[in-house]
This record gives sequence, C-alpha cells and structure tokens, in this order.
Amino acid sequence: MISDWKQAEEALRDVEIVGYQNNKPVSVISFSEELRCIGIGTDAAVFYYPNTPNYAFKVYSDQSLEKKKIEAGIYESLNGSRYFPECYGSGPNYLVLSYEQGITLYDCLLQGIHVPEQVIQDVEDAREFVRSLGLNPRDIHLKNVLLQEGRGKVLDVSEYDKEGNDNRWEHLVWSYKHFYTLIRGVQVPIWILETITNWYNRIDTANFGIEDFSKRVSRLFFRERK
Repeated sequence: MISDWKQAEEALRDVEIVGYQNNKPVSVISFSEELRCIGIGTDAAVFYYPNTPNYAFKVYSDQSLEKKKIEAGIYESLNGSRYFPECYGSGPNYLVLSYEQGITLYDCLLQGIHVPEQVIQDVEDAREFVRSLGLNPRDIHLKNVLLQEGRGKVLDVSEYDKEGNDNRWEHLVWSYKHFYTLIRGVQVPIWILETITNWYNRIDTANFGIEDFSKRVSRLFFRERK
C-alpha cells in the first residue's frame, strides 16, 4: 500500500472543482467516469477509485490548495492514531487518504441506526489526543464522524490548525445525553435535519443557549410525529 494509489492519477486529472466563499460547499464540474464522488465539503470533494479500494482521494479546489498543505501536515502529526484516517501521500491538488468503511452519524439519524455511547467516547478521546499534540479539534459534526463497527472515527481534520472553540461537538454531546433517547431508532426526515442545521448555522453565538435551542428542535420534531 505504498504507491499503488498512483493507479488513480490519470482519472484524477479529469476532476474539475470550483470553490466559493462564505463556507459554501464546492461544486464538482466534471470528473472521470472511473471515479465515484463520495463526499463534498467547503474546500474539496472526496472520490473513490474502484481499482484502488483502500484509498479515498480528497481533491481541493484551486482556491483551497494552501489548505491541502496544512491538512497534510496535520495528518502527519496524527499518524498512527486509530481515531482518524491515514494519509498516504499527495498529488498536485489532492491528498490520498485511507478509505473508511462505515456510516456517518448524520445518516444514522436518517436511517434510524443506533449510535452507541462508545462512539461519543471515542470522539472525546480523539479530541484529547489532538490537544496533546498542540492542535485544536474543531469542526466535528454529524457528517464527519463515522460509526465504524461500533466505534467512532473522525474524518475531517482540516480546521485543527485554527484557534477558538466552535462548540459544535460539545452541543452534539449535550443533545445526545439529553435528547437522543427520545429519538433512538427513529428515522428522522431529512427536511428536519436540514432545518435544524440551517437554524444552527444562523445562531447568534453570543446569545446562544443549547437548552432553548433544544426546546425549539423538540417542538419541530414532535409536531412532525403527531
């Protein structure tokens, strides 16, 4: 598994991605039929190449190439940790990461799949490990944590060089402890999850209270279930 990922190089040359400002997800303009797009973020899109099934390729927009270098350095610091994917190399506009089996916590809610407490503890342990390296575990949310054989794995490390706490994970942990038992096993409609996400992204952080926010979410959810 040292260089066999290079089989994907030709297909990756056909990937065209456009990035935007204001934290908007990238647009994938074109890519080879040999590739499968398995994820889209604000800086890059992730692709899978069937001939190299052990790898995922994170391809960055031209506007975010500097972030590729930063993220490669973060992965180097995290090397060997079970809580994160491995980074095996890079190309001109992409990183080569381990392909991780599993389902995101976001999709667990959509499908009614139980999220065990071990997943929450694994992410807490991962964050403690990141801090021990002098990095800052930010931007951890439902779409970048995997449920993987009963354990948790964190997928995106791109903001660990930034300062400040965005509190996203802390708010999820609070919600898990106080709210999750009420919806465990329930398939949450995607429109509800997206509505909650939009509400959360528009909050005034200076006056935000997780308890009040959870009450608003509860009213939305239980009104839908009547």
